[in-house]
Amino acid sequence: MGPGYGMRRFGTGEKAPPGSIRSMFRRVLQHARGQWRILAVAFVCVIAISLLEFIVPQLTRYTIDHIIPERRFGLLLPLGGAVLGAAALLGGLRYVSAASMAAVGQRVIHRLRGDLYRHLHRLDVGFYDRRRTGDLMSRVTSDVSILQQLISSSMMQLLTDGFTFTAIALYMLWIDWQLTLLLLATFPFMLLTTRLFGRRMRASFRTVQESVADVSDHLHNTLTGIRLIKSFTAEAHEIDRFGARSRRNMEANVRVVRLRAAYEPIIDWLNYLGLAIVLVFGAWLAMREALTVGTIVAFIAYLRLLQNPIRHFSRIINTIQQSAAAYERIAEILNTEPQVADAPGAAELHLRGGEVVFAGVGFAYKTGEPVLRDFDLTLPAGQVTALVGSSGSGKTTVANLISRFYDPQAGQIVIDGQPLREVTLASLRGQIGFVSQEVVLLDGTIRDNLLYGKPDAADAELESAARAAHADAFIAAFADGYDTQIGERGIKLSGGQKQRLSIARTILKDPRIVILDEATAALDTESEQLIQEALARLLRGRTCLVIAHRLSTIRQADRIHVLEHGRIVESGNHDELLTRGGRYRQLHDLQFPQEEPAEERPMS
Repeated sequence: MGPGYGMRRFGTGEKAPPGSIRSMFRRVLQHARGQWRILAVAFVCVIAISLLEFIVPQLTRYTIDHIIPERRFGLLLPLGGAVLGAAALLGGLRYVSAASMAAVGQRVIHRLRGDLYRHLHRLDVGFYDRRRTGDLMSRVTSDVSILQQLISSSMMQLLTDGFTFTAIALYMLWIDWQLTLLLLATFPFMLLTTRLFGRRMRASFRTVQESVADVSDHLHNTLTGIRLIKSFTAEAHEIDRFGARSRRNMEANVRVVRLRAAYEPIIDWLNYLGLAIVLVFGAWLAMREALTVGTIVAFIAYLRLLQNPIRHFSRIINTIQQSAAAYERIAEILNTEPQVADAPGAAELHLRGGEVVFAGVGFAYKTGEPVLRDFDLTLPAGQVTALVGSSGSGKTTVANLISRFYDPQAGQIVIDGQPLREVTLASLRGQIGFVSQEVVLLDGTIRDNLLYGKPDAADAELESAARAAHADAFIAAFADGYDTQIGERGIKLSGGQKQRLSIARTILKDPRIVILDEATAALDTESEQLIQEALARLLRGRTCLVIAHRLSTIRQADRIHVLEHGRIVESGNHDELLTRGGRYRQLHDLQFPQEEPAEERPMS
């Protein structure tokens, strides 16, 4: 379906359900499957770290309660060695756990970015009509990279802290359940504070990510259009526009910092409240000889270990909320379904001659604004059919529907009796060659761009296609020949050279159906003549649709249709249409006011 139609799930634009933190972690864990050995190593390290952190305060308690009162000098050096050994072992374990989780994190991010990139290729052309390139680039790069920090370090910290918190809380309850319960009474307030601030942080981080996408999109547009900007001396205007977008990003980041600056002191105050409880109530118990001083000191050390996860979480919450905001933007793309896709059980397209038939086709890009109305058209197999008409009459839409970039809302299109909706997209587009006025070339060599039509082509086929397109001469003039770098969008080539490469690429692909959309509209006379000769070779024996404003390019077409407001108003060959004196004659006389009518030309 085309834009404006079939928005079954997300309304007029794709809007996936918000990606919750739970769904974010679920997707991360799905991608972490198969890494169980590395995860097992990390988990063992977590347990060992928790045990060592539990042992160190016990050494402190034993020192205060036994070694000092009993003056056991011989145990001092072993005690110091035990502490240093435990610290060294902690460092080693933390290194192994961090390296393990970083490896898992990188693999997860690699898979997630791959999933996102593959899904972008599944989406239809209509999706890209409604999306900004810079925004999509930001989601694949910036948003995915934000998740990397969560997976590589924050998840490991959460796992370690969760295990440590549980073990130490149970031990403290065993030592003195009353004191521990008083201490734990502060934690619900911490969780409530975290929940309240977390929601606001996620909304703010989403604004940050959207502003980053705005900056990325503006940067992409200005860098690709730098010649236009300079030709209109619009540098100052674009700098102001970029500054406005950058300012929005700055202001969004400032809001996040303010939230974090307010959140962390509240958590710290609640932590100090816990310390005050331990000091006051613990001292009261010690003075009543219900607890030893060593136990109180150990209890304070355990309190620190118990509060460390809270402190860590108060910092990690920023990463989690930022990651959740980034994940929402990623999930929005992953949850978008293509509106043009292979139907269940779609068959391969098998062409006999390549006849294309439009039967009662209706199509609109936007609801209520039809481009084609009850449209009928036949492209006979092996013939050249031309479409002419005013701008906006629907000519390019016809070409897009044949390639199934969009699906019509009414009627159907068939090729050799096979409805397009019932054949696979790959087999359909594999039979179609497209040459347009706006040539798309990739940054790379001439060889790379030609092989896009047939990646496994031999050198002989490549050179034959270049000769047929009159491209071999200018290619040979380059020092590196077919290995010449042409720059981004073929910037190092002239318009005629780029067009001939496009034709050579199509010749190499050897399609049965060829669509020419204003293929010679922007060329000089010499280039146009060379390209017309190349096109004559390309079209021989193929079904061809030619879309043109310049009527000189379609004089030899087997059939010409005049399209106005989504309907065919005239059909015939060049001479027939001139004789009728209708819309085609009007268009012809506008372009060739001095040319004599066909019936008045002298016989040669």
